[in-house]
Amino acid sequence: MKIGLYFGSFNPVHTGHMIIANFMAYHTDLDKVWLVVSPHNPLKSSSTLLNEHHRLHLAEMAVQDEPRLRVSNIEFSLPRPSFTIDTLTYLTEKFPTQEFVVIMGSDSFQNIPRWKNYRQLLDNYAIYVYSRPGHEVTDTFGGNVTIVDAPLLDISSSNIRRWIQEGKSIRYMVPDNVWKYMSENNYYKS
Repeated sequence: MKIGLYFGSFNPVHTGHMIIANFMAYHTDLDKVWLVVSPHNPLKSSSTLLNEHHRLHLAEMAVQDEPRLRVSNIEFSLPRPSFTIDTLTYLTEKFPTQEFVVIMGSDSFQNIPRWKNYRQLLDNYAIYVYSRPGHEVTDTFGGNVTIVDAPLLDISSSNIRRWIQEGKSIRYMVPDNVWKYMSENNYYKS
């Protein structure tokens, strides 16, 4: 089985994430896509992160009716901060019959030389890169890189958090069940 790993803080998971994950699951050769909820991305501040278990639950709610998508909390039990190569090494050892592919935006891919052991990542794993405006891939750094022209929604978790704090509606920007649950629990209000 070929599994795409879509890493992220998902703080919170939003419709843009879901469009990418679903597109990768149904419009590429991937059999499944796992949303890997990262407790802490080493390249981002953790001060605005909702509790990791809450973010995991919201992501699980978002994919609950989609058979080709699932959520993974694998990084919750690994050393922190989370490094993609460490997670991939662990998953490859745990599931030796699976083929893992990394899914990322072209903006993240441009920063890959800053990642821990990025050469090992590029040499051993395929990467499916979805294009983001203003971040064209001009160098694959010698990796097995496939550019995927996925539909994009110009939306970000940071904007969603800001709009919640400003008392503005975020309905339809996150899956409906996620929106209701976030509203009921006052997530990101303070």
